[in-house]
Formats: sequence, structure tokens, C-alpha cells
Amino acid sequence: MSKSSTDTLASQQQIPEEVALEIRRLAHDLSNSLEVIVQTSYLLSMAELKEPASDWLRMLDSGVQKALELNLELREFVKKHTPR
Repeated sequence: MSKSSTDTLASQQQIPEEVALEIRRLAHDLSNSLEVIVQTSYLLSMAELKEPASDWLRMLDSGVQKALELNLELREFVKKHTPR
């Protein structure tokens, strides 16, 4: 199935409101947890870290950034596929 076919199919599907509410709640809780990681990572970046700790911090930052992007995608998907 092509990407455009998949996009068309996905755009036609609706998420039941009660399911959307639970997904939104979970996404909100995930955002809160990710914010703790972001802030802790920032505080660690203020310290003088030696190798390999500075590499680990970059890996942490990269991973948490990806998680934030995925969480945003999830929220946008739910918003797009929930009846108004």
C-alpha cells in the first residue's frame, strides 16, 4: 500500500472520544515525565563532564528529543482523528 493510500485511509478513521481522552491523558503524563528528563539533562550539561559521560548526555538529549517529537505526533494524530 502506498504512503498516500495509507494517509487517506488514516484520515478517514475516527478514534472514539473515550479512547481519545485516555490517549490524551497518557500523552500529557508522558510530556510531564519527559520534561523532568529534559530539565535534568540541562542541569547535567552545566557540569563539566568527562568522556564518555558527555557522549552519554548527547545520546540522552537525542533520545528525549525524539520522544518529544513522537509525543507531539501522537497528540496531533488524536486531534485529527477525533470527532469534534
